[in-house]
Amino acid sequence: MSEFDFDLFVIGAGSGGVRAARMAAASGMRVAVAEDRYMGGTCVNVGCVPKKLFVYASSYREAFEDAQAYGWSGQTDAQFVWPTLRDNNAREITRLNGIYRNLLGNAGVHIIDGRARLTGRQQVSVGDVSYSAERILVATGGWPFVPDFPGSEHAITSNEVFSLEVFPRRVLVVGGGYIAVEFAGIFAGLGAETHLSYRRELFLRGFDNDIRRFVRDEMTKKQVNLRFNDDVKSIEKQADGSLKVHSADGSELEVDAVLYATGRKPNTRGLGLEKLGVVLHKDGTIGVDDNFRSSVTSIFALGDVTGGPELTPVALAEAMALVKHWQTGKTAEIDYNNIPTAVFCQPNIGTVGLTEEEARQSGVPVVIYKSDFRAMRHSVSGRDERTLMKLIVDDSNDRVVGAHMVGPDAGEIIQGIAVAMKAGATKSIFDQTIGIHPTAAEEFVTMRSPVAD
Repeated sequence: MSEFDFDLFVIGAGSGGVRAARMAAASGMRVAVAEDRYMGGTCVNVGCVPKKLFVYASSYREAFEDAQAYGWSGQTDAQFVWPTLRDNNAREITRLNGIYRNLLGNAGVHIIDGRARLTGRQQVSVGDVSYSAERILVATGGWPFVPDFPGSEHAITSNEVFSLEVFPRRVLVVGGGYIAVEFAGIFAGLGAETHLSYRRELFLRGFDNDIRRFVRDEMTKKQVNLRFNDDVKSIEKQADGSLKVHSADGSELEVDAVLYATGRKPNTRGLGLEKLGVVLHKDGTIGVDDNFRSSVTSIFALGDVTGGPELTPVALAEAMALVKHWQTGKTAEIDYNNIPTAVFCQPNIGTVGLTEEEARQSGVPVVIYKSDFRAMRHSVSGRDERTLMKLIVDDSNDRVVGAHMVGPDAGEIIQGIAVAMKAGATKSIFDQTIGIHPTAAEEFVTMRSPVAD
């Protein structure tokens, strides 16, 4: 008989926590999971899943408009009904919550509803009940961060945006990352007067500069008012419920909602990590070694809470690598190179590998290929929307080291490119590949002339 209640106690039922719990249970470990909000974590409930559903919803207005050129009539008077989208989304999330709970239950994982805290190196308490575990895994993810300034309490975050009682007619989105850019597109597509405020010269820092500029131009075409070098200083609630936003340059903007998407913080408050001597980085993330072990040998952590790439597939891969490490004793192997990602702004961004700037800074002898065109569907619709594709090639060995795209279904297309790059594909291999015609994707295998420096 083990001296512990569980072999593994997981705090957090997000993507990483659930995957680790299920795999560990399948390997014969006695596993418990504690979750205080919702099964599936950020991605399922207030992140990638509902966000993409809202992106789909926001794309229909343009689709109705474009349909006229293809012979469809009677769509111009279509009206958007916010409660329908909001409530249907809520039902879908509830369904997914149930699926996650069933997956854990069917795997033999003991589910505990409540906020867990570490009361010992191998001790966890949930409410008034205490549990012992040989290993404890912290997988509590991140939490939206709103800086403290006058009126900040009037701002909402991505946690609240999907369940608003009333759809705002005028919206200010604050931030320059993928969440801010995505929600600006969502609100504009759904018919709101939309403004995006960012305190620097150009959003999407860390992405390829050609991509950043291209997205800026495309978003402007879609009636998103971009306010760069803009710093919000205060928000003042008006008598009619509207919000007056004051900027550092003295300008004012009146809106119905202010969505802050200025970053996320590790969701570790109240866990008791510091008292146990768990080393935290300056940004609050948990320090772990290559096997996801913290400075306390019995406590592990993975996913967003460790400060790595904040992507659901990364958390899933880390969970699988960690359980395999426990099973075999071998070092957990995770390759963080060439991780593909997508931004579901409109049009979408898909990217994998090095940006042009990263490649040049690293000393790679760079050859650049680009294609900028209007997608076939818009040759008839007449819509002024363009697609951009870009390949970064290492001229010393012909390897494709970066691929970037802005356009419809960019994430779907870049996923396949990522497989090729992981396999070490060269530009010559791309050139030898027969394209699928007529598609946008075939451009990636038909770009023959490099861009002049």
